[in-house]
This record gives sequence, C-alpha cells and structure tokens, in this order.
Amino acid sequence: MERWLGRYSEWIYAVARIVIGLMFAAHGAQKLFGGPGGPPLTGNPMMMTAGTIEFICGLMIALGVWAGWAGFVASGEMAVAYFTAHAPNAVSPLANKGELAVLYCFIFLVIAAKGSGKLSLDAILPWAISQETGHQPYAQRH
Repeated sequence: MERWLGRYSEWIYAVARIVIGLMFAAHGAQKLFGGPGGPPLTGNPMMMTAGTIEFICGLMIALGVWAGWAGFVASGEMAVAYFTAHAPNAVSPLANKGELAVLYCFIFLVIAAKGSGKLSLDAILPWAISQETGHQPYAQRH
C-alpha cells in the first residue's frame, strides 16, 4: 500500500490537513456561536478561550496559513483540555471521554512538525517561508 499511496503522500496530507482544520474550526464555532448540540458557551471564560483557539487555529490549519504554529498551539490546547477536563474523571481516555482530545493533540503535533505543505496559502503568498531552509523561495525574493 505504501508503494502505491506513497507517491501521493503530500496531497493526502494536504487534504487531511484541510479536513482536520475545518473540523476543529467547527468545534470552536460551536463553542463560540452555538449550533448542533447546544447554545454558545461564551459565559465560561475557559470555554470562550478554548473556542477562540479552536476556531482561529482550525481556520489557519485548513487554509494553510502558518499551520505549523497553529498546530503547535492547538496541540497544547488539546493537552490542557485533556488534563483539565477529562483526566480528573478517570485514567483511561476511553473511560473519561477524552479520546478526541488525545487524537487532536497528537494530530496537531504532526501538523506542527510538518507545516502547511501543498494546497496552502503559505505555498503561494509572499509571506511564505520554506520549512526546510527558513528563507523565502528564490522566486519570491527576486
């Protein structure tokens, strides 16, 4: 399977990054604006902060705008969410309903390490900085 799909890995990563970012943004939008599942949670400062991080970082990840930095922040937010809201209830993520927080935490850690990649605004806009060299691509410097 790796031999067949491997040649498409950058495109698969790009589509996955977009879907993951949109899902996370929707999770934050639900906290901020309400929607399926309940009213907005803006009366609670911790949930307001979480919703803001999820909405903004989710959009940044989906659009590929500094996705590495957004992934790092989102990963940290999900770690905090797990240890403050889920872990006190039980040791196992399955028992404390924290498996989504754990999955998001590690998925965002991968995005933090990999960056925006293909199908991203970072790949086409002047502020783009190469993940490998830390410099703007030659075509954008001249």
